[in-house]
Amino acid sequence: MTLHHLPYNASLDQYQQQAAQLLAAHHAADPEAIDLFHHCHPRFLDDKVVWLPKDLPEGEIENAGINLADAQLALARWYDFRDWQALTEYVDAVIDPNSPVARFEAAVEAVVNGDAATLTQLLQTHPELIRARSTRIMHFDPPLHEATLLHYIAANGVEGHRQKTPANAVEIARILLEAGAEPDALAGMYGGRCTTMSMLVSSGHPAEAGLQAKLAETLLDYGASINEMGSGNWQSPLMTALVFGYQNTAETLVRRGASVETLDAAAALGRLAGVERLFASASAETRHRAIALSAQLGHTDVLRFLLDAGEDPNRYNPPGTHAHSTPLHQAICAGHLDTVKLLVERGARLDVPDTIYKSTPIGWASYLKKTEIENYLHSVKSRSGDSPVGY
Repeated sequence: MTLHHLPYNASLDQYQQQAAQLLAAHHAADPEAIDLFHHCHPRFLDDKVVWLPKDLPEGEIENAGINLADAQLALARWYDFRDWQALTEYVDAVIDPNSPVARFEAAVEAVVNGDAATLTQLLQTHPELIRARSTRIMHFDPPLHEATLLHYIAANGVEGHRQKTPANAVEIARILLEAGAEPDALAGMYGGRCTTMSMLVSSGHPAEAGLQAKLAETLLDYGASINEMGSGNWQSPLMTALVFGYQNTAETLVRRGASVETLDAAAALGRLAGVERLFASASAETRHRAIALSAQLGHTDVLRFLLDAGEDPNRYNPPGTHAHSTPLHQAICAGHLDTVKLLVERGARLDVPDTIYKSTPIGWASYLKKTEIENYLHSVKSRSGDSPVGY
């Protein structure tokens, strides 16, 4: 069974048909249906990490006694709605093509698909769309992200199937900004209030399209703030870009005026002289972020300085810097062999599991197919007289 996302203005009957197909596929033990239930039905998700599928015995989902209501709930959440009721309310609101919700959703489709002609026509006919916001009730934190059209440029923090970057994304952004889009409008995403900029510089889609830095510069050209905005972990565009590993975009932000006068920023950018100058006056929290980011981003000389200064390589990273893992986990994830070697030589432990997947550093290396790093870590374990730890 392969589900395809329905058009934004599909009828409730079409969603009901998909739910029935999903239920039938589950009863037939279809692997894709089982996987969808595992990832989308709350019964099969972790109680604390609410997006994480539970580690379940084989056959448990297949034999779980799934009914139509379960299929409707799983399907609604596959579309990123809170539940079937929220999906139904959305359908009721969007089914009239002249309703404000239908017009907004049509404009969103034009944004994410790069349909400049349709977007321009919609904005000319309905100029109020430029300040309109999404009314979808999601299963996110918070449930109402209330994204503007401009937020969809970031391809982040909104419904998953709309997180994409068309080839003409810069043109689309300019159309919105010329029409009066507020560059620093805030929306509810990832437990905080976020700008388009902060979502953009943490998004893989524009980065993979080679447009992340260009889009960031476009936002700045139209008055977006380069400084901290909003609330939550992703207030600083520069630090957000660095936490997610987008160093080229971070350097663009620095060139456009982002400050690097903090230890963690200097460390994440690999500026050793700045780290040496700022270390003594930095807080313990900032030093903790500095070692986490220098390891993740492979700045081995900076990391060596921090370790020489007494920073502990075995603490879990601080909030906002992949806090479920240690510096060694993140250095492995990014494939920085020299950084991994330095951490291990300075006492980084190989038996500390991350707090989400419960996997050791060797487990991460194996799962991520970092073969050279995995071989090195196994050799270290062998020399220490221990058997290798799996994941």
